Amino acid sequence: MSITAVPRGAHLTRRLVQLYVGLALYGASSALLVRAGLGLEPWGVLHQGLAERTGLSIGVVSIVVGAAVLLLWIPIRQRPGLGTVSNVFAVGIAMDGTLALVPDVHGLAARIAVLTAGVVVNGVATGLYIAARFGPGPRDGLMTGLHLRTGRSIRLVRTLIEVAVVATGFLLGGTLGAGTVVYALAIGPLAQFFLRFFAVGGNPVPGGGAAAEVTGAGAADAAGESAVVAPAPDGGDTTVTARTPGQAILPQ
Repeated sequence: MSITAVPRGAHLTRRLVQLYVGLALYGASSALLVRAGLGLEPWGVLHQGLAERTGLSIGVVSIVVGAAVLLLWIPIRQRPGLGTVSNVFAVGIAMDGTLALVPDVHGLAARIAVLTAGVVVNGVATGLYIAARFGPGPRDGLMTGLHLRTGRSIRLVRTLIEVAVVATGFLLGGTLGAGTVVYALAIGPLAQFFLRFFAVGGNPVPGGGAAAEVTGAGAADAAGESAVVAPAPDGGDTTVTARTPGQAILPQ
């Protein structure tokens, strides 16, 4: 029995497809959470609050915030990848596009259904994007960069950032509610499953059953280890590596 090797170019093509499909789905899932009106993911609360205050669309706000956060990479010496730069624009564009297509949702049952769809699609998007290995999103790079520069744990840095983001967004008028809690509890297990499912080239995420902790502050890991996107030693494509609990990141 022979094994036919998959050409490297085929892997690159698949990774690029995963990257942009994942980013598009992430934006779409965020839009579904907005339409559900039951609470957004942490950064979504901030984006919505700023959109309420500025009159800009939430997608445009997401792009502006992403670009601003990316500038903060300079003093903490983080290096963006293709996925990082693409993330800044693609998620916001997909979000506004989805909001233009999906009407307002009325009735609690319908809103719960849309919330559920948004969380599940977000899990799929997270698995696609991280498994493509083109670099973390700007917000995640800020987190890992501060971790490296301050010596504080990923969990502490992430918690402080997300608490500040949620509090600021809520004060500005962003939606914080049951959906925020549902997202925090569900996204870790979903991302764990889809990271394994979408691993490129038959190579699973290191650690076998590793989970990406893509939850809000204080949510537990879905498994004993976590996956984190980190730069490759040779400065090439970023890779997903196994770390201790609490050290994984979002596609945002």
